[in-house]
Amino acid sequence: MSKKCDKYEALFTFSDEETLQQHLLECEDCRKEQEIMDKVSALIQEVKPEYLKTRKTSAKLKIACAAFAILFSGVTLGIVNFNTDVADLIRYGQVLSIEDYGFPVDSYGLIMVDE
Repeated sequence: MSKKCDKYEALFTFSDEETLQQHLLECEDCRKEQEIMDKVSALIQEVKPEYLKTRKTSAKLKIACAAFAILFSGVTLGIVNFNTDVADLIRYGQVLSIEDYGFPVDSYGLIMVDE
């Protein structure tokens, strides 16, 4: 019973192409590993155009969402800035009271309830 060669990974990763090819000519186990790697590489090359197409589509979608968010926030801030009723009602740091919301209040600032 012969021992299986385990040099393929080290040669593939760390050596040059010429050394790997020479070892593949001598070793049957490593040649089978190379055939498997070639099949995997062929499958990856077959799927690559479809993968790149989906990445382009998702990039376009991200750009469209960002543009919509910028446009929406710009329009919203523009309305708040130019609409004096809203701008006078809400200012940074201002706390709205119950009276600002239009509820009837008594002299203590509590909501007035009819008995």
